Order: sequence, then C-alpha cells, then structure tokens
Amino acid sequence: MPHHDCEPHGRSQSVESPPNSSDEAFAVSVVKSVSAVAAADWDACAGDENPFVSHAFLSALEDSGSVGPGSGWRPQHLMIPDAAGVPLAVAPLYLKTHSYGEYVFDWSWANAYEQAGGRYYPKLQAAVPFTPVTGPRLLVRPDVPDSDRLRQALLAAMVQFADRAGMSSVHVTFPTEGEAALAADMGFLHRQGQQYHWENPGYRDFSDFLDTLASRKRKSIRKERERANGHGVTLQTLTGDDLEPRHWRAFFQFYLSTADRKWGRPYLTQDFFLMLGERMADRVALVLGTDDDSGQYVCGALNLIGANALYGRNWGALADYKFLHFEACYYRAMDFAIARGLRWVEAGAQGEHKIQRGYLPQPTHSVHWIADPGFREAVARFVEQERAMVSEDMAALTAFGPYRRGERQGD
Repeated sequence: MPHHDCEPHGRSQSVESPPNSSDEAFAVSVVKSVSAVAAADWDACAGDENPFVSHAFLSALEDSGSVGPGSGWRPQHLMIPDAAGVPLAVAPLYLKTHSYGEYVFDWSWANAYEQAGGRYYPKLQAAVPFTPVTGPRLLVRPDVPDSDRLRQALLAAMVQFADRAGMSSVHVTFPTEGEAALAADMGFLHRQGQQYHWENPGYRDFSDFLDTLASRKRKSIRKERERANGHGVTLQTLTGDDLEPRHWRAFFQFYLSTADRKWGRPYLTQDFFLMLGERMADRVALVLGTDDDSGQYVCGALNLIGANALYGRNWGALADYKFLHFEACYYRAMDFAIARGLRWVEAGAQGEHKIQRGYLPQPTHSVHWIADPGFREAVARFVEQERAMVSEDMAALTAFGPYRRGERQGD
C-alpha cells in the first residue's frame, strides 16, 4: 500500500471564497489539525447528531497517528471564522496521495487519467477517514443565518485550493443528500452508491420486529440466533464507564485479524481505539464475546452511537464461529437500537447478505470536481450511467427483503 506525503506547490494558507448570492467574501483558513480548533468551537459547528464529525473522533484519528504524516491523509481542514476568530463553519478536509480508506472508490478514474498522461494524485478529500457513514461534511453553526452561503463558500474554497495547487480533483464523500444537491448545483458531479440500513419504527423488542417478517424468514433468523449463541461464547455490550483499556486492547487484536484477511494493512492504530474509550466512551457500544471455557475474549464488534442511529463499524474474531458475526454485528445492534429508541442501524459498506436480516438498501452520495474538462466529461458519463444502475439495483434488492407484504420498510 503506497503511503507517502507531498505538499502541493502554490498552496495558499488563506483563500477568498465569494458566495453565489452576495458580493461579500468569506475568508477561509486552512487548519492543519483539528486540535488547532477548540473542541467546543468545532462541535458547535458539527452538532451532536453524528459522532464521526465530532472533535473527539477526528482528533483521535490525528493524535493516534492513524492519519497524518506517513498515512497519505494530510489534514487540510477548512474554517470560516467570524470577526473574533470563532468558527462559523468548518469542513474536515484531507490532501490524499492515494485512494485507500475511502469506500467510494476512484481507482479506475486514477488509472485512466494517469494512462492518458495526467497526474491524479494528490487530490483533496472532504471525508471522515476510513468511515463509510453518511453525515454532514460542511459543518455550520446552527445559529448562523443563511447557512447554505457558508456551505457554498466551503465548497468554492476546496475548488480554489485544488485549482491553485494544480490538483486533479476534489471529492466530498458520504455527505448528506442536501449537501450533495448543493454541490451539484455548483457544478460538482453527483455519484450515488448504496448501503444496507435497518429501520426501527418503534419496536418494543426483537420479537416485535420478527412479527413483521414472512414466516420462513422469521424462523430462519430465530434458528440463526440460536446457533450463533450455541458456541459457548457469551456476548456482552459495553458502553460508557464499563469500557476499560483491556477491552480495547482485546478488540484491537480482532481488528488486526480482519485487516490481515481483507486488506493486508490496518488503517487504525491501537492508540486510536484507546482514545475512543478515553474521549467518547458514552458514544460507543462495544460488543465483546468471551469464551465460556477459557474466559478469554474471542470476538468483538464496534458501534458508535448517534442521536438517532447506531453505526456499525468494525468486526473481528480469533476463530470462525458459524453465524456469530451476524449475531454480534446485526442482531445485537438491533437489540441495542430498540432499547435506546434509535431509529436506524447502519451496518457499514457492502453485504447483500444483510437484506434477509432486515437491512434494506439506502442511497449514499458523493460529489466530485474534476479539473480537466475532457476527463470531467468522461467521469460525468460514468456517474450518470452508474447512478441509473444503482437505482435499479436498489429497487430489485428491496423487493427481495424479508418483510411481509405491507410491512416492508418504506411502505
């Protein structure tokens, strides 16, 4: 995995970005670390709905060395301050020298552009590293009037930054639908993907959810849970003060086992997980499995808690236990969401096997600015065709969901 860093030539520390609707210009500053912004000021812009854009999460990535020098993710966050220097708006932004850890993959774009003689990297990426979770990327304080003007200013500043530095492109991945529409109105190319989410309309318990399923699917899930819990492994869900450093050290070993199998090199360090426990334990739900005979931890699933959703992130196990992955990652997440009154469980990227367990396709978004006109035209054709195929695929997959007629999510 090529990890290297470079500074773009001609980069400005501050750019003037005029909004579309006014002659007024916003001064947009480049901030080299989230920690350079006071946590209260950053979070006043980020809000409390999505934990991944919080100061605690983003600073843990930086302070643990998961992003920064040597990682290929160099922080270049944007900030629009008021007259007193207090942020009105911020955006998590990175200079990228590869396309790893993004989950909206553009390898084919990079290969095509470089085969044609262009230089695709470095590029700018507005994202939460290693996190395929939809959430705000253009973070504006809620008390600011006409907030879309600041969002436009952040987007315009990204383009100006990339243009001045001679970079090929700007990418905003997993933004909200509203942010994607705003960027598309400014000329960004809109790409659509899909994930699998589970909706909780207010179930009283897991049996209440099962009652909405076709009989065969209901029996299948009950049998699956029974088999998953028959391995002599006891699962517990830990959050808040119940989380201890020993739990994180155990989970890191499970994370490494998954990294070894899937992509060869772990993105996240052990210090990152320890910092999660130190900085935002109340927003973590960690499922750990203990072997009943040895008393040792043998598997784990990490979830983060939002205001309305539970976000499944990482899973790992030291051995293969039939169906235990589904129990720890999907069904225990449902149990937790029902108990907490959370409306959604987002189970991460990929996995059509989630459909028969109640997780149905939902759209995700990304937007892309391409500097080269000819290359932009080719990418525009690609994303238009891809968007149509994704929409058709989502409709077909939803029809094969496990819900009884009239009970399916969205009906």
